[in-house]
Amino acid sequence: MNAILTRHRGIPAQDGAGVKLTRIVNQPSLRHQDPFLMLDEFRSDDPNDYIAGFPPHPHRGFVTLTYMLAGRMEHQDSVGNTGVVEAGGVQWMKAARGIIHAEMPKQEEGLMWGFQLWLNLPAKDKLSAAQWADHRAETIPQWHGDAVTVRVIAGTETFDGEVVTGPVQQPEQHFQMLDVQFATAGQWQQRGPTPQTRLGYVYQGEVWLNDQLLQRGELVRLAADADLTLRSEAQAGMLLLAAQPIGEPIVQYGPFVMNSHAEIEQAIRDYQAGRFTAT
Repeated sequence: MNAILTRHRGIPAQDGAGVKLTRIVNQPSLRHQDPFLMLDEFRSDDPNDYIAGFPPHPHRGFVTLTYMLAGRMEHQDSVGNTGVVEAGGVQWMKAARGIIHAEMPKQEEGLMWGFQLWLNLPAKDKLSAAQWADHRAETIPQWHGDAVTVRVIAGTETFDGEVVTGPVQQPEQHFQMLDVQFATAGQWQQRGPTPQTRLGYVYQGEVWLNDQLLQRGELVRLAADADLTLRSEAQAGMLLLAAQPIGEPIVQYGPFVMNSHAEIEQAIRDYQAGRFTAT
């Protein structure tokens, strides 16, 4: 069985107040991958590319996850949450029925490198209460193999018979997010099956996935029931994402993701009326 269904590359984009990034999921060659709505990578050591950050803006109907590899980003929102995510850390925000937040760099120089992932919510949860959590690098469980480290950011993974659970949980969708890091030459295997939507993104170096070589910047759609052997000959890194599709209509208008145009119109009215400031 061929584990790789399709291969894609992200496109240059800008968001927030002009932050330069690569849009990997939700671009012309790869639209929504239910329940994954968007995946962005931002990586630059030029402050002009990131210093303006992401000033206050609203969200409704989905979850955001920010994962940093380098640099520092501060979160503040309309329900009083605040925190700084640093290298290796994760911030998870369930926007649900409405929240306004800002993500701003807490540095004026140096490398800023990370990801933002948008994960859809089922209709029954889109208007639930907003939530937020800050998970520092040291709280992310890790499995160490021979020159390989697997960080379990979300969901669970089994290593040598031991189940390891990450701090981010969306149990209904069986959401899993792993960061597979190779220090030098090494190998790691993941057994199928996994939830139906399954993606892999190489963010550093080159990774052999079974018998196919993937290079930095490539995203692959993966067969749900395929066993994976990941191998690298040098330092490399790859994100693995998996989740159960929701199977409902996706209607997106910028930072609002609902199931119908009428619900989008209501989201706009609620935001304009100031109803995103309390839950």
